[in-house]
Amino acid sequence: MKAPEAPIVDNQPAVTGSDGVERRASSRAQALAARYSQVRDLSSRLCRNLQPEDFVVQSCPDVSPTKWHLAHTTWFFETFVLKVWMQRYRTEVPQYAYLFNSYYNAAGDMHRRDLRGLISRPTVAETYHYRQSVDECLIKLLEGANDALLDDIEPVLVLGLNHEQQHQELLITDIKHVFAQNPLYPVFESTDEERESRKVAPQRFVEFDEAMVSIGHKGDAFSYDNEGPQHRAFVPAFSLSNRPITNGEYLAFIDAGGYTRPEFWLSLGWSTVNEQRWDAPLYWVKREDGWWNFTLSGFRPINESEPVTHVSYFEADAYANWDGARLPTEFEWERAAAGQTIDGNFVDAERFHPAGASASAKDGQLLQMFGDVWEWTRSAYLPYPGYRAVPGALGEYNGKFMCNQMVLRGGSCATSRNHIRPTYRNFFQPEKRWQFTGIRLARDVT
Repeated sequence: MKAPEAPIVDNQPAVTGSDGVERRASSRAQALAARYSQVRDLSSRLCRNLQPEDFVVQSCPDVSPTKWHLAHTTWFFETFVLKVWMQRYRTEVPQYAYLFNSYYNAAGDMHRRDLRGLISRPTVAETYHYRQSVDECLIKLLEGANDALLDDIEPVLVLGLNHEQQHQELLITDIKHVFAQNPLYPVFESTDEERESRKVAPQRFVEFDEAMVSIGHKGDAFSYDNEGPQHRAFVPAFSLSNRPITNGEYLAFIDAGGYTRPEFWLSLGWSTVNEQRWDAPLYWVKREDGWWNFTLSGFRPINESEPVTHVSYFEADAYANWDGARLPTEFEWERAAAGQTIDGNFVDAERFHPAGASASAKDGQLLQMFGDVWEWTRSAYLPYPGYRAVPGALGEYNGKFMCNQMVLRGGSCATSRNHIRPTYRNFFQPEKRWQFTGIRLARDVT
């Protein structure tokens, strides 16, 4: 039996008042309701091929069960929207507030992250019912809200939608890790796309002169608080590779003994390699006929034309050292990305895997700056000058993680296209590999 489809919520933009008169929701409320439904529906579509047993597995502490992602994102809207602005709202299961809080200390106690796989109840069906109940209430709240109330609700609602998009990406990377532990190598999504290696654009370096540039987000469009305040930064002259490093290029690093040569590695990276016995990116397996890797469309031979992915910061830095280059700073990356069209291989294409760069690239053209793989930078995840976290639970969203993490840029094949922007700052600890993380090289210009 497949997991139940997410119930379809009636989103007709009308609300009946206490006087029995049906009134039409404002165009602004309709737009917010439509956006809300669009994002929430994608979460359900991503689960369409999963079986109930797939929803509950936690393969390591970094991974959360699919069911938990579906419930946690629902808890966010319930906690920070419905309980705040819907006066008569009452939660059906108060214990969900403990089970599905993640790290918001100001919102109350929470269940341990590493024990999420032990939560067999609520069932998958009950989780979808929870989503349906919250969706119906939230749509009703929006449709009955006046402009003043929408002014209050909209910023939190939009944050919640972007939060759900982040969890959609985590849902994909987490279920990939879960499936990879199964010797049957389950298929998340079949694809008919060509998987053989093909010619890719040759690697070239594009030079940028030194400049004083504006870094960070500015304007009325949504951004996370860690993208600001916008400030001026001096960026020395540098050159940036026109595309990410491919599997074939990374194979050369492996064949050259890259995982056995400490001169390329940071001290902590070298310790990690030896403790974890790494000899290749995550999901790579050496067979008699060569290297294979696990993908969301099955287990298959390495495609040398695709961007290498599932590498840690330590591996990215070691590869750069071996190649006589380095990783870019996040300021160099943002300068290069400014003005670039946000286009590429995102989750919208439902390929769920990086694609090779076009072989017909023009000189000076930067390829795959967005989508395919998150690109490690050599920048530590730190606050921008003047940064202050907002008060309350929502202020815990980004600021408290600004320690012992590295910045990544650009999005991946699991990111929604309308979720990314040139100023977007992702961040992970340097040893993490289960996300779609890759490598783009930079060099100093002397």
